[in-house]
Amino acid sequence: MRLQVLPVDVMSQALRRFDRHRRRIMISELVEPSGRTFQAAYQLGFIEANDAIDAIAVRLDPTQGATRRLLRITLGNYFAAALMMPYGRFLQAAESLDYDVEVLSARFNASFEQVAHRLTTLARPTGRGIPFFLVRVDNAGNVSKRFSSGSFPFSRFGGTCPRWNLHQTFRSPGRIVTQIVELPDGARWFSVARTVRRTASPWGEPEAQFVIGLGCELKYASRLVYSRGLDLKTFEPTPIGINCRLCERQNCSQRAAPPLMRTLQIDESVRGVSPFDFEA
Repeated sequence: MRLQVLPVDVMSQALRRFDRHRRRIMISELVEPSGRTFQAAYQLGFIEANDAIDAIAVRLDPTQGATRRLLRITLGNYFAAALMMPYGRFLQAAESLDYDVEVLSARFNASFEQVAHRLTTLARPTGRGIPFFLVRVDNAGNVSKRFSSGSFPFSRFGGTCPRWNLHQTFRSPGRIVTQIVELPDGARWFSVARTVRRTASPWGEPEAQFVIGLGCELKYASRLVYSRGLDLKTFEPTPIGINCRLCERQNCSQRAAPPLMRTLQIDESVRGVSPFDFEA
């Protein structure tokens, strides 16, 4: 199998193509080095482990179709991450480095997003890491990734809470921002966020920029390099919700929509902090 990095004008809108007859992987020059490695490892997975990938996909969805193909892509991505960051060695490094994502990125020649995603998969019974969750959002608030090895209550649809500092992170590209958040049920979480860029952008085209939010339950935060210098017992958390439609916090100045399960109270003579008042 041969790998070629080709000019953007040759690849057009594709970042990776695989020529089965010539056994050639073609990758756009816009893809950064860690992404090139990942794309090569992904394609290798369908050569070296195709039978295993197909067996799992068939078991999960016996019907041949789009869902099974999506499963195969997901499994191929998992193979690529496992090849770049082998489980045992990666877990040992993560523990010894107090889960410093940027140092792990340098050690395994992987991107911040790749490492953060890999951290959510360390749930092997014989060797568990911290149960992280990961969310990826764009600057319009759209959520394009949700992964969790813990119990963080993601919503299937909609964006995230504007009080979560994921959105503020766009103001300081490349800088890691931390926050302790508290959900309406009282559960507290430690959050780490940073902007990421997946590929380079030619001049004149809008740059695709995202924020990766990586977090864990507050009880694990002391094991993270990012909590150094913080008094986790007395630090005042930021109250957030899952998203506006599912959040029942009253008097939120940043509420964009009323909660689904509460009855609105309309009073023409009163204007509160929130434009939506509802029964407690």
